[in-house]
Amino acid sequence: MNTSFVHGIHHITAFSGDVNENAAFYTKTLGLRLVKKSVNQDAPDVYHLFFADAHGNPGTDLTFFPFPNIAKMRDGYGLVSETGFAIAEDSYNFWLHRLREYQVTDLSETVRFGEKVITFCDPHGLKLSLSATPAPRDVEIFKNSTVPAEHQLRGFHTVRLKLHTAEPTRKLLTEIMGFRFVGTDSQWMRYESGQGGSGTLVELAEFPDQPQGRWGLGSVHHVAWRMKDVETEMALREKIAAAGLYPSQRIDRFWFESVYFQEPNGVVFELATDGPGFDRDEDMESLGETLILPPWLEGRRKEIEAALPEIRTDSVNR
Repeated sequence: MNTSFVHGIHHITAFSGDVNENAAFYTKTLGLRLVKKSVNQDAPDVYHLFFADAHGNPGTDLTFFPFPNIAKMRDGYGLVSETGFAIAEDSYNFWLHRLREYQVTDLSETVRFGEKVITFCDPHGLKLSLSATPAPRDVEIFKNSTVPAEHQLRGFHTVRLKLHTAEPTRKLLTEIMGFRFVGTDSQWMRYESGQGGSGTLVELAEFPDQPQGRWGLGSVHHVAWRMKDVETEMALREKIAAAGLYPSQRIDRFWFESVYFQEPNGVVFELATDGPGFDRDEDMESLGETLILPPWLEGRRKEIEAALPEIRTDSVNR
């Protein structure tokens, strides 16, 4: 039996439009905490915002590169089609009422894999879902959230990938990364990693008649998978390289260590270590309140701050 190198979703990173619309939606409508206000380390004139539970725990963290003038994404295969969060079973009606009250777009209800699911879009077209799940999740409650503690999001539940041909991706997941098949629902196939269950899931479906998708406003840039430590990460990187998928070298992101590669249908995957964590350079009580730069960018602070738009205080719930 293969080692399950992956033990869940670490974070998901997407493109957004206006930074204040983005921050307001995720902190005020969804009740998450802005745990890190930084920049895209590869393009530091662009913010990198991290929304998560109170401590920014791996598995709770949806992050954004806000581009006010970015072109809209082109739907198609080779992209993440939906980012799914978990909610408590008895929070379903709370969230249905709340999302209607906030007039979110494309709101609908469905049942998948026996779970009640609410689907909707954020203000810039990113497709999201909330799945009612019975099992408790280890998330840190944010005491200043706009959402009552018992109804706060429980971290990621699953992520959906639109593929041209599923078999190469299935083989990568099960034979190299250690995922296990769970079942099918309509055309979607579900796989789990690590100990299984909510927060460890990925779902695949084939869309061979669609064009190849293209990044843009409302699309996910990459899915990061949880690695317990660097040793596990590098062991999996070696297997990925042996399979001919050309992973990057290990990159120090300061709060975690990263390796990037494209799975066979073109979705960008990241391997990210659980540590050191977001409190490496900020007190837990003040996460996300100031612009944090990694040490190698600190010397450019004045230039970087001048290029970034203001994030208004009324856009972020503290």
